[in-house]
Amino acid sequence: MMKLLYAGIRVRDLETSIRFYRKVMGMKISRRGTMSHGGVWVELQSAGSPQRLELNWYPPGSKFHTPYRRGEELDHLAFRVTDVDRAFEELTAKGARAEVEPFRESRYAFAFVSDPDGIWIELLGRVPAKS
Repeated sequence: MMKLLYAGIRVRDLETSIRFYRKVMGMKISRRGTMSHGGVWVELQSAGSPQRLELNWYPPGSKFHTPYRRGEELDHLAFRVTDVDRAFEELTAKGARAEVEPFRESRYAFAFVSDPDGIWIELLGRVPAKS
């Protein structure tokens, strides 16, 4: 089973975007972190809403950094899955394009596929704790 978890957008200036979504849109930062390739993500949420918005900033030299072009702000849609490897295999077998093979960071598993228009879809799951 897959559940839409959040939408991620690319930002050029992380601090400017954070200020906008906090002050103009009234959202609050719920979590933030860094990616293994040096990128930074910040998750925001509106009061009383389960939906989340993730701001993604990729530094020059990162494998995900691209020159900014208007209209490319949508970075990815994230779906929570119980088994990232299995979901990746199933979706690619059904015609999704493989973008990033399954990998682990800390206690999470990730993989990325894309839809027919090239929109990336993140598959996100927890890695079971070792007994």
